[in-house]
Amino acid sequence: MYSNRKVIFLDRDGVINRDAGDYTYQWEKFEFLPGLFHALQELQAKGFSFIIITNQAGISKGIYTHHDVNALHTKMMESFKSNGISILEIYYCPHHDSIEKCLCRKPGSLMVEKALARFQLDPSQCYFIGDRERDILAGNGAGVKGILVPENSDLRNYIQQIQVT
Repeated sequence: MYSNRKVIFLDRDGVINRDAGDYTYQWEKFEFLPGLFHALQELQAKGFSFIIITNQAGISKGIYTHHDVNALHTKMMESFKSNGISILEIYYCPHHDSIEKCLCRKPGSLMVEKALARFQLDPSQCYFIGDRERDILAGNGAGVKGILVPENSDLRNYIQQIQVT
């Protein structure tokens, strides 16, 4: 049995924050993209909740740690909360396929599937917004419609693609 909740899955780097081309794991270098809070507030007002799905291969590569990611996510969540935006959960994959194999790394759909099961979500009522084909494939693999946006774009320009039922 599905809940009535509608969810938008969001990639992190390049969708929520500026992807500078290297690994973003320090709060001091984390920059929210223009229009993000406004777009999410508008979608939230239409009944959507949000879940973040992100690959964090820098952990596997030894560039940063789980602690670094969790510290950044804590501050990020505080910013969302202070802007009136509720994020249900953040799922991240710490692996990189050149170092170790896993089932959770996008384009695999396991993180999306876990969220769908945990929150009893109907995939047909959900969307995945990402800036890479792997994001769209991860959503599609779990039955969630993908919306591909340009890296570091203003989400206000793309939310009209989301159908409210």
